[in-house]
Amino acid sequence: MKDQANHPQDDSKSKEKEIEDLQKEIENLKDKLRVKEDEIKKLMTLRDQIRVKDEQIKTKDDLIKNLQSSMNLKEDQIKTLKDSISLKSEQVETLDGSLKIKDEKIQTLEKSVELKEKEIKLLLDTRVEKTVVEQKDKEIDNLQEKLELLKGELTKADEDLELLEKENEKLRNQLAAASGSKIIDWTNIDIPKDKILTKMREILMNALHNVTIAVPNIKDLQTLTLYEVRSSVNMKVSCYIDPGLEEDAELLEEFQSLDNISIRMYEAEDRYILDRDGEELLFAVIGNHDENHLVIHTKDSKHVKFFKSIIMEGWLRSRKME
Repeated sequence: MKDQANHPQDDSKSKEKEIEDLQKEIENLKDKLRVKEDEIKKLMTLRDQIRVKDEQIKTKDDLIKNLQSSMNLKEDQIKTLKDSISLKSEQVETLDGSLKIKDEKIQTLEKSVELKEKEIKLLLDTRVEKTVVEQKDKEIDNLQEKLELLKGELTKADEDLELLEKENEKLRNQLAAASGSKIIDWTNIDIPKDKILTKMREILMNALHNVTIAVPNIKDLQTLTLYEVRSSVNMKVSCYIDPGLEEDAELLEEFQSLDNISIRMYEAEDRYILDRDGEELLFAVIGNHDENHLVIHTKDSKHVKFFKSIIMEGWLRSRKME
């Protein structure tokens, strides 16, 4: 009877142990599940990282392709410039040869003149007839005219040679720029005024807040189409204005009618300036020749800051228009 009485109690303990074991197993499984979930999260993170890396690799590949295209373009430019220099060198050599021939002709004529003068002197000394002397004088005059013509041709050839040498220097500078040299000699580089004004207008159209403009003459402002600039943009303009000219007076009245423009008289007529919002700058200085301009275009904040004092100096030196 005792055994029968204890048997249900043993079964109950056995069940409890089984339940306890099952609970432990469930906890273990939960722990394993959490570990697996962490692993899955890590795998998903890794997958995202792989996708980012793939996109970065694709971007790098695109950049490499663009750089390769740019290098190919530079190589084509260098080849074209080298061909141009070769052609100019051949032209210079041809001119040198022509100059040598002209020099030889001049020397020959000078010797002929010298011989004729000696002949005349000899004829005079021997009292040859006057008609013979006059004939010789005419021959000398003809030779002198030919000599002057040849000297004129020689001067023209010298001028042509100087022009070719300037063009050669310009091409060498362009070749140096295309080959990677960062320092440009602007002495003989021609950048026309209309290209500068076109670039200024392009920059001006992106203005948001404030611009400072300087041009040599008020007529140049017509190219900038100031009336197309956003009305929220404050414009400070300095240029030369001749109030005695009807066209200048009319243009001044037209620009002053715009609420967002302050215009002043600047007499130097030596520069082109466009400072856009203190973020972008075009600064051009007029050289000795009509088309020779030193042009700087930059968005570098330190560059813009450096030129700020020069820009403000021009504005402060300008006179208000009554």
